[in-house]
This record gives sequence, C-alpha cells and structure tokens, in this order.
Amino acid sequence: MPGLYLLFLVLSAAGIAALDLRFRLVMPVRPGRAWAAIALGTAFFVLWDLVGIATGVFVRGESPLLLGIDLAPHLPVEEPVFLAFLCYLALVLHAAAGRVRRPRREDAA
Repeated sequence: MPGLYLLFLVLSAAGIAALDLRFRLVMPVRPGRAWAAIALGTAFFVLWDLVGIATGVFVRGESPLLLGIDLAPHLPVEEPVFLAFLCYLALVLHAAAGRVRRPRREDAA
C-alpha cells in the first residue's frame, strides 16, 4: 500500500508531539529553538544522505510502502520526513531525560 510508511511517520510524530505538549518538554518551552534545531538537523542529515548517495553507499530499496516519489535519485520523499521526526524525537527524549534527572524545585525544597 503506497504511502503507508509516510502515514506511520506522521502518526508517530503526532504521538511524540502529544507527549511533548502534555509534559511541556520542547515546543511549548522554546518553539523557535526547537524548529531551528529540527531544521538544521534535518538539513545536515539530508546532506549526509546526498553524499552517501553520490558515493554509492546509500541506495533506495524498493518497497510497496513508499509513495514512489523521489526528491533526488535514491532519495524518497519520506526520507526528509523521517529525518525531521528523528531530530524531533531526539529533542523530546533529551528534554525528558533532563527532567527525570533533575529534581523538581518544589521537591528539592
């Protein structure tokens, strides 16, 4: 079923966003910095992918779950979406881990 992978990426990102908003981890606290980190991280990894594609390290495998739309040879449209999701997930996990390690101010007093 074409597009299923993209759908699952979007649903996964929505789940992470729900957790982020519920626990006020990243976007509610500093949305500008969060968007900048996601954009810069995604751009870095897309460039990394392009270098890997150019050197023959990365190739696109065939899958019926992909839409079949390529942004560049061997770079499916789902790849930047996955990379943005990965960057967002890393930010949320980092913020959550920091919160777990840090005692709350009212608990510390």
